[in-house]
Amino acid sequence: MNIYPKVIIDETGAGFLKKGQMWMYRNNLVLADPVLKTGGIASVWTETDEYLGAGFYSANSHVTVRLLTVKEDTVIDEAWFEERMRRAWEYRKTVMHDNLTCCRIIFGEADLLPGLTADRYNDVLVTQITSAGMEQRKDMLYETLLQILREDGQDVKAVYERNDVQVRVKEGLSLYKGFWRDTAETETVISENGLLLRVDMENGQKTGYFLDQKNNRMLVRQMAKGKKLLDCFTHTGGFALNAAKGGAASVTAVDVSASALDQARHNAQLNGLQDIVSFVQADVFDYLDSLQPGAFDVIILDPPAFTKSRKTVMQAYNGYKRINRRAMELLEEGGYLITCSCSRFMETDSFEAMLREAASEAGVLLRQISCTQQSPDHPVLWTMAETSYLKFYMMQIEKKQ
Repeated sequence: MNIYPKVIIDETGAGFLKKGQMWMYRNNLVLADPVLKTGGIASVWTETDEYLGAGFYSANSHVTVRLLTVKEDTVIDEAWFEERMRRAWEYRKTVMHDNLTCCRIIFGEADLLPGLTADRYNDVLVTQITSAGMEQRKDMLYETLLQILREDGQDVKAVYERNDVQVRVKEGLSLYKGFWRDTAETETVISENGLLLRVDMENGQKTGYFLDQKNNRMLVRQMAKGKKLLDCFTHTGGFALNAAKGGAASVTAVDVSASALDQARHNAQLNGLQDIVSFVQADVFDYLDSLQPGAFDVIILDPPAFTKSRKTVMQAYNGYKRINRRAMELLEEGGYLITCSCSRFMETDSFEAMLREAASEAGVLLRQISCTQQSPDHPVLWTMAETSYLKFYMMQIEKKQ
């Protein structure tokens, strides 16, 4: 028996949902019950009266329904949300046991909690809500999540909201940031795999730090011993400092942002690595062009997203190709290229095609060492392409004979 107002979807949209997609788009909408309001829960049905699931309804967004469940007659109440969040926490305890004080606890659709992100930095949770349904229930959600963590002996004191992302406007939501109820310091020093890093939850990128690269940074640490390493787009020094901690002979960290480099220098001092890492403020494209081949054994390319929509993918392709080709030209025989993309619109096939094209033009062969994605606290739901965005490659360079 259906307990939520109905939304009728066309055959095309139904096909996507049956494959596991969790978003129902407005262009597939046939009919919506007039009692439905943004943030309410709707059940999704085909024109032939087949039930497909239930989730948050939006009258504003292109995403009309964000599915929460595909089980008919599920009651989506406080107990339901509590169970989902308990599962998310238990999962993190399994895959992030060494980094539980600095990890993503809830990753939206990947945890079947669409529109909710929660990151932990020591005793503060930093949240981001991008759906009206979650916004309307946030008090209950925060109270429940804090209760789950505290019951498990976790020292969590406050919730800081980073609801300052433009995607909220599409849901008719306002932009703001600040503490929910109790307050705490907005800056803290986390320990990521034993490396101390200062995090600015109020002004830092994303929710304060790039948690999704923590496992990849360890890969760099493990192969850096004795190497001369260049870290491009270093930001606050994550890869550079891991390389230094791993015994790199020298590390040069480059970024265009003076404020990011100030934080990186502070992080180097926190870890006693200031004599190994040197910091350069420069445009990475220009800096790479100024170098002579053989200056570095390892080059890391971790740029910001070159594209945030499908409209600019080719422009991004050319940007990625330019820096990767130049890095390949600079590395000598046996050197290492570490390269990645954090844009979900630059899909894996396109990124790999770019690498092949850049290698051909640079006159090198690529020997793949590893290919990874985001850290497991950012799980990938295979039926939701939106949850798979980070591509991380480690390559060894061979010159064509």
